[in-house]
Amino acid sequence: MSREYPDWVNPWKAAEGRRTFSGTMPLQRMERLQDVLIGPGGEARFVMRFAYDGQGRATIDIEVESDLPLLCQRSLEPYNEPVKRRSLLGVIEDMAEEQLMPENYEPVLVVNHQVALLDLVEDELLLAVPQVPRNPLVEAVLVQAGEELVPPPDPQDGDTRQPFADLAEQLKQHAQGQKKKS
Repeated sequence: MSREYPDWVNPWKAAEGRRTFSGTMPLQRMERLQDVLIGPGGEARFVMRFAYDGQGRATIDIEVESDLPLLCQRSLEPYNEPVKRRSLLGVIEDMAEEQLMPENYEPVLVVNHQVALLDLVEDELLLAVPQVPRNPLVEAVLVQAGEELVPPPDPQDGDTRQPFADLAEQLKQHAQGQKKKS
């Protein structure tokens, strides 16, 4: 673990000095992230650049990289999800200031004029976790659909399947078949 940064920073003083902090943090120190990870280990690499923008607003340009140990929802096997994320944060002291923030800024609420660097890195990683983790090296599992094996639909394909589109027709045919038997 590289430790060339403080735990807490006054973002306005850091912006005034155009400070840059970088290093690595162990994933096991990130308590909120532990709920989505499937094992200990690993670290996050980060760079944070503090500055003032044209309107005099303190900003943090943050870059985070890591390999997150996740559980693949296709194979139910562990895999490492590579994450690389960059954000521009705008420092605010009150939630009312969020309305004044430009669209390309993500607001970061500061308490007692301090911000925890660990929290900023953890927030970026949490935002990068896929909603449904899937190892890209694992092929889609084939499922039984009637007489043939077909791959499950990929929600990222533009093709939208409507599984109940012909249900009314199938029920009608089934009812007719029942009438013939009686």
